[in-house]
Amino acid sequence: MLRSYSSGELGHESFQRQVLVSPSKLPRLHFPCIARVFSRLNYYDRKYSKDQYSFEQGSSTSLNSYNRKQNSRGFRVSVGFKLQCHSTTLFLPTKCSISDARKKKYGGALPSILRSLESDKDLEKTLSSACENLSPKEQTVILKEQRNCDRVVRVFEFFKSLEEYVPNVIHYNIVLRALGRAQRWDELRLCWIEMAKYGVLPTNNTYGMLVDVYGKAGLVKEALLWIKHMRLRGLYPDEVTMSTVVRVLKDAGEFDRADRFYKDWCIGRVDFNDLELDSIVDFENESGSAPISFKNFLSTELFRTGGRSPVLETSGSPDKESQTRKPRLTGTYNTLIDLYGKAGRLRDAAEVFSEMLKSGVAMDTITFNTMIFTCGSHGHLSEAESLLNKMEERGIPPDTKTYNIFFTLYAGVGDIDTALEYYRKIRKVGLSPDIVTNSAVLHILCERKLVQEVETVIQEMDKCGMQIDEQSLPVLMKMYIDQGLLDQAKILFDKFLLNCELSSKTRAAIMDAYAEQGLCSEAEAVFYGNSNLPRKNKGVVEYNVMVKAYGKAKLYDKAFSLFRSMRQNGTWPDACTFNSLIQMFSGGELVDQARDLLGEMLAVGFKPPCLTFSSLIASYVRLGQVSDAVDVYQDMIDAGVKPNEVVYGALINGFAEVGDIEKAQQYFHMMEESGVSANKIVLTSLIKAYAKVGCLEGVQKVYEKMNDLEDGPDIIASSTILNLYGELGMASEARCVFDSLKGKGRVDGVSFAIMMNLYKSVSMLDEAIDVAEEMKQSGFLRDSRSYNQVMACYVSNGQLRECVELWNEMVSQNILPDTWTFKVLFKALKRGGMPIEAVKQLQSSYLEEKPYAREAVSIAIFSLVGLHDLALQSCEAFANAEIALESFVYNVAIYAYESSGLIDKALNMFMKMQDVGLEPDLVTYINLVACYGKAGMVEGVKKIYGLLEYGEIEPNESLFKAVIDAYQKANRKDLVELVKQEMKYALEKHDYSESDVESEEEEEDYSEEEEEDYSVSW
Repeated sequence: MLRSYSSGELGHESFQRQVLVSPSKLPRLHFPCIARVFSRLNYYDRKYSKDQYSFEQGSSTSLNSYNRKQNSRGFRVSVGFKLQCHSTTLFLPTKCSISDARKKKYGGALPSILRSLESDKDLEKTLSSACENLSPKEQTVILKEQRNCDRVVRVFEFFKSLEEYVPNVIHYNIVLRALGRAQRWDELRLCWIEMAKYGVLPTNNTYGMLVDVYGKAGLVKEALLWIKHMRLRGLYPDEVTMSTVVRVLKDAGEFDRADRFYKDWCIGRVDFNDLELDSIVDFENESGSAPISFKNFLSTELFRTGGRSPVLETSGSPDKESQTRKPRLTGTYNTLIDLYGKAGRLRDAAEVFSEMLKSGVAMDTITFNTMIFTCGSHGHLSEAESLLNKMEERGIPPDTKTYNIFFTLYAGVGDIDTALEYYRKIRKVGLSPDIVTNSAVLHILCERKLVQEVETVIQEMDKCGMQIDEQSLPVLMKMYIDQGLLDQAKILFDKFLLNCELSSKTRAAIMDAYAEQGLCSEAEAVFYGNSNLPRKNKGVVEYNVMVKAYGKAKLYDKAFSLFRSMRQNGTWPDACTFNSLIQMFSGGELVDQARDLLGEMLAVGFKPPCLTFSSLIASYVRLGQVSDAVDVYQDMIDAGVKPNEVVYGALINGFAEVGDIEKAQQYFHMMEESGVSANKIVLTSLIKAYAKVGCLEGVQKVYEKMNDLEDGPDIIASSTILNLYGELGMASEARCVFDSLKGKGRVDGVSFAIMMNLYKSVSMLDEAIDVAEEMKQSGFLRDSRSYNQVMACYVSNGQLRECVELWNEMVSQNILPDTWTFKVLFKALKRGGMPIEAVKQLQSSYLEEKPYAREAVSIAIFSLVGLHDLALQSCEAFANAEIALESFVYNVAIYAYESSGLIDKALNMFMKMQDVGLEPDLVTYINLVACYGKAGMVEGVKKIYGLLEYGEIEPNESLFKAVIDAYQKANRKDLVELVKQEMKYALEKHDYSESDVESEEEEEDYSEEEEEDYSVSW
């Protein structure tokens, strides 16, 4: 449930928590009571419109009387909605801010005295010259207008030193309040004792003020003990004191006790006999109030001192106590509405609001703000909007806090556009955003990365003289950093440092923003400041973030050096420091350093969490040092840390990798005995262990167990069993697993690759092609590895054009080919009938990384399958080459032009080759014979055949076949038979069969090697 805040509490931290709540977390409650409230509002609007003037006169008299009392009391009742502010009219309540109060005009010499006290450095001198003859009321004004506790005490001491000074409770109340707000408890105790010494009796005002300051300091128990002390003295809390107690209990989250105290007060009964004070939690420290100390003196000296004074009968008689009471103050109703709203008792909140109307108690802006927030924070935004309309109808002007509330409510449910619209309304209605408004809107704009809008807000703040609050600085810095605007981030940071020093927490947040983007040097600049050495007394959180930054940048030496310097600079590492370093070193495989730090951490008394142990164990496993991983596991047991499934999974996986199935099973059983449930990671590791030793039965058993899990086996486990089925040639079983993966939508490129290899290995080429086509359609061709696998499958099935089309698709998508890609292409060239000598020449140029080698392979493969346009486009690039071309480039160009029927261009390329001084080689002759044959130039063929026949060219089967093919195209059957006889004689004489066998073996070796690579790719 969304935590409820009062309008006055909508500061930075509460807002930040508020806006992170998702809309789904806001309960949609039935809230019919609001409708009744609206109907009563309408009824009273009609009623009051008739006699508004007379009513206002009557209520004004009583309320002004109260306000005079309230001003003399001089304390604020509520930290949330500032309930001390009360309306002087029924419909137009106003609230004077502290700054307005300070500007209040006093008569006589008071204004000049206050100015002198404010400007003169020598306070006592000014007091002596101007304040010796003041009346008690004027002394009260001087005390109230001091800006800090120290000045209040000094002024009070001066007044007491005057001979004619008569101590009075109002002065002591002012001093006690100042000391309490400053949390100077020892001095407050002495002031209380002195008050009793002079016979100054505490009043309801005194006790209410003490409850207020103790409650705001988080000392809830002590605040309530003041009420107990008050009752022991015979005083009964008035309405303001009661409201203060309710507010303190409300802010402490003690909603039921607050409600009970209020209802008891209404029937004239106030006691704490049934109040379990020990259960009340110090809501700042999140612990029970501390034992009796200098802060907690109420039950000892303070109580005894206060009890010495006689009790006046008029201060709280039994008759008065037994009377039934009803609240009559606007502030009390505001507190009660806020109480019930935060307690989730919306009906009660609405009833209080309705009772306020019936009782004729004036509503003010705070009343509506509280109701608006109560409705909106529980998901009733339409009711909140209606309350705003009613507020305006009744002539109660919304203030900046009203719009802040709506901004926060809409931001909390994710409606950022509406939230920003309320921000803009603030200026439209003539109000000015306050620091809460600006902080909230900056957070929202930063989350949306709206840099220009953020800078506009900052400029408006500068014009108004408003500073960015410290909590907003890290948010702004992160926005700039994430957007790469590092100069703006640095300017903002330096500007902020001109006005104030940052807390350790804020510096750490800024450093973390830099670290997350890998900006280690910038994080260092924030950490070290303007000095080359670390500043003294840095917070440990700053060191921890800097260690993290070094870790992300893999600057492990710097991280370790910083760690060793911490104690020298007055900061001791905490458990987080050790955990970060150990996990960092483990991730970097620096296991020796991590192991040493683990021992040091244990030695100083810190207990590492399971994550720290598991990171080190996993690191040892990755390095194959399984015995060391077992040693760390034993250290973990000795330290009393219970291993989880990650630890057991890492150990089982380690033993699986080394093929130690017995140890893997042993730790699996240990895990089950310890009550840790096996997850997918553990079971997958166990499957890998069984697969490593070829234990099909074990793999199947664990795989069936994984099928019983909620989401079934993961892709790694499925790939493992698929691969094992492939190795064993179990195609049907593998297909069942594969189809199961497809049905669950978990099939991936590895699964397709395994199935293609399996079908190829059992000569089921049609099925392999089907899988390849399915893989294409499924969109799993995303990298060179997946393309290679499908292309190889096409080549194996003789579908060379499909293979080359995939190659072209791969190149057009800017996917870089690898060594395996070119092996597939060379295999395709051989299968396509390209002369083996030409293929070897291309292979050699590729392996030697010669210029244009890759382009030459592309031209050859495009020409082979008839994609002549693509081949010729690449050939044109050779014409503009800035470096000398080698023979293989000219040869492949001649081949491309000949394949496309451009014989003239082919012969021109041969002449260019001769022009640059390159002699034709065997591949050149083979390509020229093909050109002459296709053009019917028999004499050209005869010329090259003559070189072959007379031994100027070494006999070669590919060249003989090219000559035979050329004569056949020229329809010279006589020459064909002659060349065949000559080829048979020449080849038998030179015996080329061995080279052909070796070529075939190369193809087989390539195919097996490629399949093995893809079977373990997962």
